[in-house]
Amino acid sequence: MDFATTHPHDDDKMHEECGVVGLWNHPDAAAVSALGLHALQHRGQESTGMVTHDGSRFHSHRGMGLVGDNYGDERVIRGLAGTRAIGHNRYATTGDTVLRNVQPLYADFEFGGLAVAHNGNLTNATALRRALVRRGCLFQSTTDSEVFIHLIAISLYTTVVDRLIDALKQVIGAYALIALTENALIGVRDPLGVRPLILGRVAHADGSESWVLTSETCALDIIGAEFVRDIEPGEIVVIDDSGVRSIKPFTRNAARFCVFEYIYFARPDSIVEGMPVYDARKRIGAELARESAVSADVIVPVPDSGVPSAMGFAAESGIPFELGIIRNHYVGRTFIEPTDSIRHLGVKLKHSANRSVLAGKRVILVDDSIVRGTTSRKIVEMVRAAGAAEVHMRISSPPTTHSCFYGIDTPERGKLLAARHSVEEMAALIGADSLAFISRDGLYRALGHVGRDDAKPQYCDACFTGDYPIPLPDMVDGDGRQLSLLTETN
Repeated sequence: MDFATTHPHDDDKMHEECGVVGLWNHPDAAAVSALGLHALQHRGQESTGMVTHDGSRFHSHRGMGLVGDNYGDERVIRGLAGTRAIGHNRYATTGDTVLRNVQPLYADFEFGGLAVAHNGNLTNATALRRALVRRGCLFQSTTDSEVFIHLIAISLYTTVVDRLIDALKQVIGAYALIALTENALIGVRDPLGVRPLILGRVAHADGSESWVLTSETCALDIIGAEFVRDIEPGEIVVIDDSGVRSIKPFTRNAARFCVFEYIYFARPDSIVEGMPVYDARKRIGAELARESAVSADVIVPVPDSGVPSAMGFAAESGIPFELGIIRNHYVGRTFIEPTDSIRHLGVKLKHSANRSVLAGKRVILVDDSIVRGTTSRKIVEMVRAAGAAEVHMRISSPPTTHSCFYGIDTPERGKLLAARHSVEEMAALIGADSLAFISRDGLYRALGHVGRDDAKPQYCDACFTGDYPIPLPDMVDGDGRQLSLLTETN
């Protein structure tokens, strides 16, 4: 969460806030962490940062832009000396992309230095921040991650772990947090396990081993690490030269892992909570086909996130799968759109119609979600302009009717298309001949449950249901609008 004016997105996706990587006892900690961050680029593309420790000193790099833009320079990696590191990729709303908000955050304490990187949102951060400011704490950023730093600073406990536990017991929210001290790498997952965090290990030829904390298994794959386990909800893991130890200071609660990790956020080649994401998305597509069949000639994914679900839809329906839309992978999100006459063509920078596949065909477009409807409308228009006889849209998630306050950047509820319109009205607004979403129970069936009410554990699906498992004491007003606390002027 940023204490800043929110800025709506121009596209139809919800965006993950961050990805984290932590490494302990690796001779190439900075370079290997940079590879891990590269694998997690999809979780945050606005900025990236890293803090390392060489046994006596901390070193840091923070920069705007992509991982490759920051760590492609050998001088940056050489400046990040040490065998221990934590790294962070950040996604932020426009206006909040400033260097002071780039993580990891670092502070010096009487017990030594501490760097913190955080994925998620603290729903009581506003109240905590105000209380801390009244106590004289000076904030250097507008991220809620800095709340952890100040709570640790004012704690009366002696050890850094006890101070961290003290801080964690005061915060409410969804988070995966990694921290680096002079003597340990620490990982924490929120009590409901909404945000992901995993433990991995690298075995070296000399018999030594390195430990890894990260958001997804795809980061383990790129650095040659083996998956050990998911960090449990509410668990703290402390990694030092003696190994890995676990602390569980919270009352055990039923987990509520974010279901949108399966639908969109996680990379398809990751394994999330024991389930391969690619397989889950294909099963979601198959269930969607069973629920919302329609006569058509071709199944076309909206790339890239719609591809696995479209494959499952095609296999279940028997309708051929074709790449009727081609994505341009070389268009960055910061492309300049200088005038209104050019801006409306922006969707064609990312997607192009494959006319030979679409012309004269009854087309089923498969995508993962509709948030505002702007991109969906442009995609439908583009497919029609390529000569499609019919355009049907199928969505591999239930309608997004509520904002997320747990680490996903979404518009306020009044700007969510499904919060204001029926499915039939939405179909008309995006220009589709028909529109259908997978049902809530269908989504749970695809993930191996009888239905939503029978699922154990249940997921956090508040964006579809309004069932918020974590209190929202100071983040929304009576109309469900996210409150703005501080306006950025940078």
